[in-house]
Amino acid sequence: MARPPSRRPGLNRKAQYSLFASYVVAVTGAAIGLLLVVVAIFDPTGFAGIRTVTAEATRPLSMGLKNMVSGVGSVDEVLSAYWRAGTQNVALRRQVESDRNRIIEAKAIAQENARLKRLLRLVDEDGNALLSARLIASSSSSVRRLARLSAGRWQGVRPGMPVRAAEGLIGRVHTTTPNTAEVLLLTDTGNIVPVRRANDSVPAISTGAGDGSLEIRALSAERNPFKLGDLLVTSGIGGIYQPNIPVAVVVRVQGEIAWGVPLANPSRVDAVVVEKPFEEMVTRPDPAMATPSGGPETAQPMAPAANATAP
Repeated sequence: MARPPSRRPGLNRKAQYSLFASYVVAVTGAAIGLLLVVVAIFDPTGFAGIRTVTAEATRPLSMGLKNMVSGVGSVDEVLSAYWRAGTQNVALRRQVESDRNRIIEAKAIAQENARLKRLLRLVDEDGNALLSARLIASSSSSVRRLARLSAGRWQGVRPGMPVRAAEGLIGRVHTTTPNTAEVLLLTDTGNIVPVRRANDSVPAISTGAGDGSLEIRALSAERNPFKLGDLLVTSGIGGIYQPNIPVAVVVRVQGEIAWGVPLANPSRVDAVVVEKPFEEMVTRPDPAMATPSGGPETAQPMAPAANATAP
């Protein structure tokens, strides 16, 4: 069995000095500890002062060690958060997209509610309205500009009846079936509407151009009185459309012709109001003019307008 190595430093002075220093440190530590015990027993007040000074002296070191321990302890949380960042970003993007879709839907519902409220107010204020219906189809590229209505003869719809939306005039009923009807739109070349400028009542004739626009010609022989932005409404002449229904706005002036676009776009309108022809309203006897039975005869209805157009 080999002899264990000797613990003596031998002739190496560095080893001797290291061993001597360790002995000195150990003896000094023991002496200081013994001194502190004696002071704590025989002089508690002095020991408290020593402890206070020691706490203040070691405060920076204690704070540094504490921060180091906290940082090391949070490394796992930082690493896990880093690894989860990709998944969280994907979830947040999906949430933002969902919220954006809901905001768009809410705006669309608000616009629809506002339009239906305008249409409801139109029905309440217009005593000439026959019924409310929906546009279920409209032509956009055919030669004729027609739209299909979700009401027909069985609902009381007849050819020649005006059709309007909350935004303005759509056209008039062209043909009917038991439960549907075709509406001749303002932009059809066969639809002629007497109109006037809203601000000064300059009369004109609006004719469909067949391309989604309207050709507007003034009845006066003077130069073209229209300018961009002029609002045109029905004049009530002709016996079909009652006056002051919004029709179009002028967007271009060329020589003696002004070009306008309808205020009510059939492709964006679904709910409309079907009205009785204006000539029926003006020729209807006024109940206030009727006398009780046994008295003179009631006032005769007015004759239809001479220039009433055929449906």
